[in-house]
Amino acid sequence: MSHGDALYPMDDLASALAQLNPQADASTQLSEILRLGLDKLPQPASGRTLQRWQALARVAAHDLSLAKLYEGHTDALAILAEVFEPNALNASSNPGAWGMWAAEAANARVKITPHHGTAVFLDGTKCWCSGANTVGNGLLTAWHADGRGPQLVRVVMRQPGVSVSATAWQAVGMAGSASLDVSFSHADAHLVGGVGDYLSRPGFWQGGAGVAACWYGGALGLASTLRQAMMELPQAARGAFKLAALGKVDLALYRTAVLLRDAAQWIDAHPSADASAMALRSRLAAEDCAKTVLDEVGRALGAGVFCRNAYFAKAAADLPVFVRQSHAERDFSALGERLMLEDASPWPL
Repeated sequence: MSHGDALYPMDDLASALAQLNPQADASTQLSEILRLGLDKLPQPASGRTLQRWQALARVAAHDLSLAKLYEGHTDALAILAEVFEPNALNASSNPGAWGMWAAEAANARVKITPHHGTAVFLDGTKCWCSGANTVGNGLLTAWHADGRGPQLVRVVMRQPGVSVSATAWQAVGMAGSASLDVSFSHADAHLVGGVGDYLSRPGFWQGGAGVAACWYGGALGLASTLRQAMMELPQAARGAFKLAALGKVDLALYRTAVLLRDAAQWIDAHPSADASAMALRSRLAAEDCAKTVLDEVGRALGAGVFCRNAYFAKAAADLPVFVRQSHAERDFSALGERLMLEDASPWPL
């Protein structure tokens, strides 16, 4: 059921999510999903990209912190397969969930010291490492001493040279993702692929578009709260204002879903092509959708849904933080730059 060779068992995923202990933390819930083998998503650009994104959206609609860990784990598996490191999945003495950490903080960088072959030592600090306190293995970007990079490395987390700190993590929204700081002190690690492979591979932008599916799933969960609340009201009590809010939510979700389906189809048809424009459109549309849904549902249902609905209150706190993984105006600018390279109109009907 992986790499596009069979249909992903979406019903099994839905059933597993429904049976998760709601009191358990995101890492414990992820472990249960992994135990059931539901992390074996189709590979991006395998002909089943939409199925992959549907699974990400389904998890996100359930819980966004869980989706953050699930997306990171499945992204790591996809990257290892893409850069021909399948043995990495069996080489670790610490099986279980993977973390995928590529954010580069201005004041923190992980440096590589050669050891033997692909074996290296790591020193320095990596910020924004979601699930770092619970995953068995990390896949991260680091830098050679001469400045070359980014270079992917894989590291077993349970070793003396690795320490995790939660001191800087003060989040309320996405608190369950535990995106902590990891410090390396001559930690054993292995190179994965070559210098620059992380950014140059087709899967970089394909995976970036997959994050948009998580944002869409988070918005879908909030929108479902509005629709359910209105269905429980007598028809006379629904009112034009609430119906208008539902209409706006529908438009935001529908056009984002259409764009994601189109992007998935395009990626499957062009597996080796630069998917940056499609990914940027998908991410920006999903971000705008999330903003619209959160605003309209809150306006329609009022403060009560934030204060008396535990699911909504958590999701409403999580979603604005998750979508800030977007680069905002820089992404709009990057999309505009790509459109200037198009010979034909990029907007055919």
